[in-house]
Amino acid sequence: MNTAVRPGTDTGAEPVAVVEGLRVEAGGRAIVDGVGLRVLPGRILALVGASGSGKTTTGRALLGEYPPGARVTGEVRVAEGLMGYVPQHPATVLNPVRRTGALLGDIARRQVAHLPRTRRRAAARERVREALARAQLPWDGALLHRYPHQLSGGQRQRVVLAQALLLGARAVVADEPTTGQDALTKRRVVERLAAVARQGVAVVLLSHDLDVVRALADDVVVLRDGKAVEAGPAEQVLGAPGHAWTRELLAEPGDMRGEAARTDTRAATVLDVRSLTARHGRTAVLHDAALSLRAGESLAVVGRSGSGKTTLARCLSGLHYDHDGEVLLDGLPLPRSLRDRDREQLAAVQYVFQDARAAFDAHRPVLDQIARTAVRLRGLGRAAARAEALGVLGTLDLPAERALRVPEGLSGGELQRAALARALLARPRVLVCDEITSGLDTFARRSLLGLLARLLRSGAAAALVLITHDLTTAALADRVAVLEHGEIVEAGPAGDVLNAPRHPFTAELIAAARSMRPSAG
Repeated sequence: MNTAVRPGTDTGAEPVAVVEGLRVEAGGRAIVDGVGLRVLPGRILALVGASGSGKTTTGRALLGEYPPGARVTGEVRVAEGLMGYVPQHPATVLNPVRRTGALLGDIARRQVAHLPRTRRRAAARERVREALARAQLPWDGALLHRYPHQLSGGQRQRVVLAQALLLGARAVVADEPTTGQDALTKRRVVERLAAVARQGVAVVLLSHDLDVVRALADDVVVLRDGKAVEAGPAEQVLGAPGHAWTRELLAEPGDMRGEAARTDTRAATVLDVRSLTARHGRTAVLHDAALSLRAGESLAVVGRSGSGKTTLARCLSGLHYDHDGEVLLDGLPLPRSLRDRDREQLAAVQYVFQDARAAFDAHRPVLDQIARTAVRLRGLGRAAARAEALGVLGTLDLPAERALRVPEGLSGGELQRAALARALLARPRVLVCDEITSGLDTFARRSLLGLLARLLRSGAAAALVLITHDLTTAALADRVAVLEHGEIVEAGPAGDVLNAPRHPFTAELIAAARSMRPSAG
């Protein structure tokens, strides 16, 4: 845990920003209520809490940005100098038609405009070089000639950071910088932000990823319903929380393993994948994959981004059909494409997408879209389908009143429950969940994992395939398969794979995850 004062940090230094009694009202309610902060140079301040707690609104207040029509009281004082911003999706703030070098060069040239004309070009190049180094990017001609869409997510994030540093930012607000990333990528983000803080730049971290907060934060503020319920040094708040809400926030999710898988090793094989090789165009992205899943069993598929996890999941569900090999359900081959599967086969393998909001029609009530599954795949009448949908939603703790809204009226966690309900209405044999917890806060994630455990125990789904980058989540499954460069490099019981890995990549992945846990020191 990173709670020591960073080298070169003067804890008595003047703050870069001070927030006192901040209250932000929008839509008739207070979304931030009386929050106070001190942002110090060279230190990392983490704002944590559930979705809707006020993290993002507080963070953006430091940038002078508020929701449209908001009524703001209190005080936000920012010292002279830019407050930089690194958003969760950095592509949204990069000009898509400008090359990286041009984006940075424009800023640098403005910074040196006061110099004699003969010195400006060399000075601008040096400033770009320095900003790239501080953001841990190479002075690379190839990189500088690429457009934003030709960069990886991590590279785009570092380019945005370089822009802020080039402009002379004394503080940076990093908004959920590790969402949806594997352990190795997370560790690189942690190293990058720690390096920026060592340079004397203040960092305000908005995050629901408590492992990252433990690894990075000097100080923590816990928000609930817009109020700061606890604040202090990270070691104190995370190690010995004084508020009940903080203790609940830090609680670990429960066991997700299926009762059948633990008690009956002779349970029938539901899903059998044999010699699966999948392609995107001419490029093979999955190589000779093989795995099986028994009734009542959960399988977590882990690996870094681009390893083939989602392609495997889409092959199982018929969404990716450019592949060789076989996918067998209850011993019978499934057609590769959804178009060739009959109604019973479509119902048997259900896919729950990572982006639940994109999976719903924005203009129709969520309940109608859920009920449609039972009409289309099981032949139920509309009234019977709605009644069954309401029953399933009740088991998933999503009130009917919420389901009657269009998707915009539901939170991300509520929409994931709705997506689960829609899949369950098909009465599937196999439920395939693709990174469904990656964008959720601690509470929503824990609740969703608990629901999956209940589904397995109740028999609502015979087997579960969980695509995840999160090894803490994977540890709750019965078995784990590790993908790297399209190959399953290791598979077996979750305890064996995660506690005694045999493959070097698995060991590297686990070491990266453990480096951000409290025991890592």
